[in-house]
Amino acid sequence: MHKISFLRQLVTQLSLALIGLFVMLPIWGMARLAFDGSLKGRPTEFRFLPKAWSFDALLQVLDRPYQSVDFQVLLKNSLLVSAGAALIAILLGMSLAYAFARFRFPGRQSGLFALLLTAVLPPVAFMTPLYIILSLLHIRTTLMALVITYAAFAMPFCIWNMRAAFQSIPKEIEEAAFLDGAGDFTSFVFITLPLALPSISVAGLIAFLMAYSEFTLGWLFVEKAETLTLAMAIYAMVQTQYSGGAQPWSFLGSLAIIMSIPVVIIFLIFQRTLLERMMFGNAE
Repeated sequence: MHKISFLRQLVTQLSLALIGLFVMLPIWGMARLAFDGSLKGRPTEFRFLPKAWSFDALLQVLDRPYQSVDFQVLLKNSLLVSAGAALIAILLGMSLAYAFARFRFPGRQSGLFALLLTAVLPPVAFMTPLYIILSLLHIRTTLMALVITYAAFAMPFCIWNMRAAFQSIPKEIEEAAFLDGAGDFTSFVFITLPLALPSISVAGLIAFLMAYSEFTLGWLFVEKAETLTLAMAIYAMVQTQYSGGAQPWSFLGSLAIIMSIPVVIIFLIFQRTLLERMMFGNAE
């Protein structure tokens, strides 16, 4: 029995090590590209360590990583679009999530199914209607178009996540507030909302990260380099490299590493809350 337990533990540890290696190798490869000063174009051989260590690509990326656009502009666009999309998805989805969690009304199940269907459909299915609507509003080529688009795609996830959080809060707490003279709005703001705030924060973080890393839909609305985000700049650099561009791949690796820093910081700050609540709602 002890031997079986040891073999099971050994297999588990080896499997986890292989998974970790599978995850870390691409990250290490990107870091190796970022600090390899010998690259003048596309890498032609596999190297575990840079042939010539250099920070030149990193410093140049921090100046103007793509065409004539400053890094500060790309970072500002990414943060504004991501934060705006997350804020809209949370504020507009909060009331709908509460309604689905607390009330019974005709079409409730159909509405939940429609939200779930929207979440699993590919984004390309909505490109044409979004293009038409935002063009009619004359905001298609602005950052606001990206904010609205990313918020629309993040909202189904946010609603389902916040609905689970509201459902986990005992209804008796709200009823006790009603007996003390609190109205529906007062009970929601001062009783229910603070209890669900951790799960709502996680939903907002996921919505932020979804918008921060998205680049395919963005090209449908962007016409000027000044409205690019970091994710779109990386995609543009990849396409340039494959078409015979002059920039070395160390620029691509440097920009990818820099772009991942805010994501890593967010995860380190909220890692406990993320792990506990991202998949299990308002876990105790």
